[in-house]
Amino acid sequence: MTIRHPMMMAMIIFGGSLEFITVSMLVSPFAPVGTAVVAFIVQARHLFYGLSMAEKYRGTGWKLPFLVFWLCDETFALNYTAKTAPDVDRSWFYFFVSLLNYVYWVSGSLLGGLAGEMLSSLDLAGLDFVMTAMFVVIFLEQLLREKTPWPAVIGIAAAAGSLALFGAARFMMPAMALILGALTVLRRPIERAGGAS
Repeated sequence: MTIRHPMMMAMIIFGGSLEFITVSMLVSPFAPVGTAVVAFIVQARHLFYGLSMAEKYRGTGWKLPFLVFWLCDETFALNYTAKTAPDVDRSWFYFFVSLLNYVYWVSGSLLGGLAGEMLSSLDLAGLDFVMTAMFVVIFLEQLLREKTPWPAVIGIAAAAGSLALFGAARFMMPAMALILGALTVLRRPIERAGGAS
């Protein structure tokens, strides 16, 4: 794989988890349906990011398609928790945070490709905890900022219940379906609970 491949994948896919899996899918037998299902499962968390950002991104005009495409874990964490000053145009704030994250990711992929070719013998075992740590920080940040803990409770209960019922290999889709269903059904009571506290 040449240096430009990671950079092109970063520019087009722009989803770290899926980019890692894409490498193994490219060397596997051709299976378009299986590839589509895996891609959906891996990136399905962005459905929840998008739902959470719908109100914040309302009224952003021509910037909206870019904000949607550039919505990744890090951009979500920054834009969701940011409090802009009254004299700052929030749509431009969201746009530049998203754009800069995109530029950093693509340029980082280019530098990573260069470094990977130079340091191919280096053992990086054990660094996979970084993604887990990032998701824990995002979760805790949201939990501390929200006015009601019910979305977090629903998420933890759905994930734990699905893990117990379906096992580690198959719990993700049922958990997300449960979370989406519960948040849809309980939306108004949760909003009332958040407004009351």
